[in-house]
Amino acid sequence: MKRFLVRSPYFWAIAAFVATVLAAWVGRENYRPVITGSEAPEFTMLAMDGSEVSLSDFLGKDVLLVNVWATWCGPCLTEMPSMQRLYDRFIGEDFEILAVSIDAPAGQFDLFGREGGDLAAFAEQLGLTFPILQNPSGDIQQIYQTTGVPESFVIGKDGVIYKKVAGETDWNASENVELIRRLLVSD
Repeated sequence: MKRFLVRSPYFWAIAAFVATVLAAWVGRENYRPVITGSEAPEFTMLAMDGSEVSLSDFLGKDVLLVNVWATWCGPCLTEMPSMQRLYDRFIGEDFEILAVSIDAPAGQFDLFGREGGDLAAFAEQLGLTFPILQNPSGDIQQIYQTTGVPESFVIGKDGVIYKKVAGETDWNASENVELIRRLLVSD
């Protein structure tokens, strides 16, 4: 009987299923979805000046708009001016934008053959004054489980994601401005 069980494909199918369920249960802390209402995952990236910037540098102090983007992305180019207007609207308040570029370094190519962008020239051309972070490895996309660019996350001072937007949006629209205002007054 024992030999029959070991040779049975049903035995191995059940064993594989049990092993998968057990592995998922043991590692369940590693499989948290990045959605509205969840805690924003920590990250550390390089700013254009070479300094390191971490999400935790802002938690408890600032409301954040984390935007994942690239210079080769048309919708990103369209969205950036509205982000700048939102940034200008809240200057002097506890609000910050962290725009994380997944561009390859200038003069190099990414895995898909796209040429890296010159982030400083891009920011100057559009008159962007908010912090632009560099992540040529694209780790931010795995950390935040993004499906493309642009993708953005509004994070409260408490570290919770209050809004997630996949695709281009008008960040200076009244609904986004009101969300930022509400988050600024709720400590």
